[in-house]
Amino acid sequence: MKTKKMKDKILFTPGPLTTSQTVKQAMLRDLGSRDSEFIAIVQEIRQKLVELGGAKPDEYTAVLMQGSGTFGLEAVVSSTVPPDGKLLIIINGAYGKRLAKIASVLKIDTITLEYPENTIPDLSEIEDTLKSDNKITSVSVVHCETTTGIINPIKEIGALVAKSDARYFVDAMSSFGAVPVNLHEFNIDYLVSSANKCIEGVPGFSFILCKLSSLRETAGYARSVSFNLLEQYQGLEKNGQFRFTPPTHTLAAFRQALEEIQTEGGVNGRAGRYRKNYETLIEGMRMMGFKEYLRPENQGYIITSFLYPDDPSFSFEEFYESLNQKDYVIYPGKVSDANCFRIGNIGRISEADIKALLVAINQTITEMGVKLK
Repeated sequence: MKTKKMKDKILFTPGPLTTSQTVKQAMLRDLGSRDSEFIAIVQEIRQKLVELGGAKPDEYTAVLMQGSGTFGLEAVVSSTVPPDGKLLIIINGAYGKRLAKIASVLKIDTITLEYPENTIPDLSEIEDTLKSDNKITSVSVVHCETTTGIINPIKEIGALVAKSDARYFVDAMSSFGAVPVNLHEFNIDYLVSSANKCIEGVPGFSFILCKLSSLRETAGYARSVSFNLLEQYQGLEKNGQFRFTPPTHTLAAFRQALEEIQTEGGVNGRAGRYRKNYETLIEGMRMMGFKEYLRPENQGYIITSFLYPDDPSFSFEEFYESLNQKDYVIYPGKVSDANCFRIGNIGRISEADIKALLVAINQTITEMGVKLK
């Protein structure tokens, strides 16, 4: 029976993303979870992830965890905060709030510092909080808050955490692999990202880059069997195997994706392509009359939030569906105080794809009769 070959739409989203043909092809084989070849793939992935974090293998390790990025986040929160510990979460978007929800369900003592979604966290307030509350054992922040695309100052926050006895946990879901990070220099104890973000793999697992000295002190902390980060690490170290069924096809694809980021010039090379995508997008959208939600100095090049046009003819649902019919997939907004939509600059897309999207957007707003000021 022949199946109809479907054309892939181009994904201008925060993930899952458009992937290369070679990454897709890497999934077209079956490997056993105990197969020596598969175990070698897992070992190679772990090694290369530590290298991407600018770290030494005797200081940091990579722990792979089945499931989406949120599974990796919950693994860190549930496994690394001491039973009598206290977690400080710095929030300026929906994903910081998700971390707070995870901590709440786990009944972890938590304090939050919340800021508007278009505002960088106040470093002096963070410093004062750490100085005044010596019960804080862990500090968490999102690097690229995908709610808006804002980039938070994780290096500066890390320097403040280093002055305390707390452990530092960074949600780098949408940034790792495209925004340079040095785990040691940034004083990061745990960094979480996902297979289907800037490294351009496919969904199926998250990964946690762990400072070994911090991870080893967490024995007895875990509040879950499946999310036990230390035991997952110990299992991988013992025999190279996952404790539970691994996403074999996803891991094979990710190994290929890691080869491709290396060929592109590593993190800096990928950052260069994404930044060019962003610059082309911003220039074209401004020329049409669209306005960004964030101030330029706070905007990263991963994903961009645009305000709805101030015209009653504009309907996001109609706008989205029209672009979708043209094979371009954008993303709805998630900002609480403004009507926005989002366009991602990441994945296996180029400046030419951005220009094609801009043509489609211009055509769509003309069809809708939308006037931009």
